[in-house]
Amino acid sequence: MADAILELDRLTKRFGRTVAADSLSLTVDRGEFFTFLGPSGSGKSTILRMIAGLVAPDSGRIAIEGKNVATVPPWRRNLGMMFQQYAVFPHLSVSENIGYGLKVRGAPRAEIRRRVAEMIDLVGLAGLADKSVTFLSGGEQQRVALARALAPRPRMLLLDEPLSALDEKIRRAMQAELSSVHKRTGTTFLYVTHDQEEALSMSSRVAVLNGGRVAQCDEPERLYKRPRTRFVAEFFRGCNVLQVAPVRAANGRWAYSLAGVVIEAAAGDGADTSRTHIAIRSEDLHIGANAEPRSLRVAGTLVESAYRGTVLEYLVELGDGQRLVATTTRRASVSPGSAVMVGFEPDGVIPLLED
Repeated sequence: MADAILELDRLTKRFGRTVAADSLSLTVDRGEFFTFLGPSGSGKSTILRMIAGLVAPDSGRIAIEGKNVATVPPWRRNLGMMFQQYAVFPHLSVSENIGYGLKVRGAPRAEIRRRVAEMIDLVGLAGLADKSVTFLSGGEQQRVALARALAPRPRMLLLDEPLSALDEKIRRAMQAELSSVHKRTGTTFLYVTHDQEEALSMSSRVAVLNGGRVAQCDEPERLYKRPRTRFVAEFFRGCNVLQVAPVRAANGRWAYSLAGVVIEAAAGDGADTSRTHIAIRSEDLHIGANAEPRSLRVAGTLVESAYRGTVLEYLVELGDGQRLVATTTRRASVSPGSAVMVGFEPDGVIPLLED
């Protein structure tokens, strides 16, 4: 049985008409890298701050290791936190920054020195212990902030978009660093981001938020490949959301009609008349000659193509006026304005629930 370290039960928070948490309930297991993902205004940062004790909920329960912490002040929750801003102390050295939390807690000097040395080794800052943080790069300052947050051995580490201020190269390096530190320490990470790739590449589970509610909470691969709702499908790049009409297939089962083509739902997808939209990932679509071997094919007109570096992207308009995007690593022999077939397999079709 999983060991839950955090339980949110019907958590609610409103700021006027803005809903940051709408009777939200979820459980996080000990040792998870759990991510809150969503667009701006979805409530992810407010939820994290309620867990930290920086914002009081209107109602609901926050339990850490089985104890309701609603009346416990932030400094007694034993949680570490990293923010988007580095928040390092410019007048202190690297080692003094890292040991600050331990010093405030009254830890013996020998223990502080030992723990600071462990943290410097953990985050790869060897040789920089006595250096002023003002001379460090952005990535190095974030490593200091990470080490400082972990030094007091918090029950959980809360990270509020800590990498968003870094450039892409450093951000990718820090993603790998965070994943490595999580695995090496076993500390529960609660992470907030709006970056899909960041969430998918680092997390054990991801909760996609929409208006203070969990639209879907799942493992990254399943979330990416099998979104349940229209909102989740549209949130992830490369997912085509198309309107369909429920119809009866020849075998009597419910199916969907897309631009005149009947699509039977894959086993277990539960096709029914209430689902009027489907999702198909762009990499599961094939055009031109590559469409011919596929089980299902729909006719369209190529609108435009674009070179995206690792893939080629083709925008196709179907006969019913809907548009979809197909991506491939192989160039198709088609030009804008020409008729083209789009092929796909039934198991790549995802019936969606309406939000």
